[in-house]
Amino acid sequence: MHFLPEDIDDYIVEHSAKEPELLAKLNRETNQKILQPRMLSGHYQGRVLSLLSKMKSPKSILEIGTYTGYSALCLAEGLAEGGMLHTIDINEELYDFQKKYFEASAYKNQIKQYLGDALEIIPMLDAKFDLVFIDADKPNYPAYFEIIIEKMNKGGVILSDNVLWSGKIIETPNEEDESTKALVEYNDLLAKDKRLETVILPIRDGLTLSRVK
Repeated sequence: MHFLPEDIDDYIVEHSAKEPELLAKLNRETNQKILQPRMLSGHYQGRVLSLLSKMKSPKSILEIGTYTGYSALCLAEGLAEGGMLHTIDINEELYDFQKKYFEASAYKNQIKQYLGDALEIIPMLDAKFDLVFIDADKPNYPAYFEIIIEKMNKGGVILSDNVLWSGKIIETPNEEDESTKALVEYNDLLAKDKRLETVILPIRDGLTLSRVK
């Protein structure tokens, strides 16, 4: 969902960094061949992720929710020399698609793919993280936070996608709407946790930026 008028949104994109060629190709192929292409971070949000990663220069990145690999490649642009990005997705049908683009990138030796349940995989990772991007199943957002907060380095950054959820987070959720209820809980959790400094950025469907104190 875009919260700004379309012409303003277009102006912002036109006056932001251009989409790299490989990512433009990935973007096109995702829209042509993959279900729910709106899940892709896309040009503008991808450049935001890239810039935030470059500003942090992380040694270790964790991504929960790979989809077709677009956001992972954006985040990898900021990796410190010798750094590693760990990306987890439960959809085995997308694994080879992701791998094709990772292998075609300059970061092919710095991206490690995992297939399965992130709540089971993360505890097994022998790493602490400078940057985490959460963009997976919404009902598990609170559980993802609880499992990663102890694996964050001081000063580390947690990015959380879709936190405005098309504006539904300010409405009374349907009793069966687990995603909206979980996001309301998650947003409150981040805002109140004294270990964090948190701001919500009104980028696309909402992007939270949290710094670990």
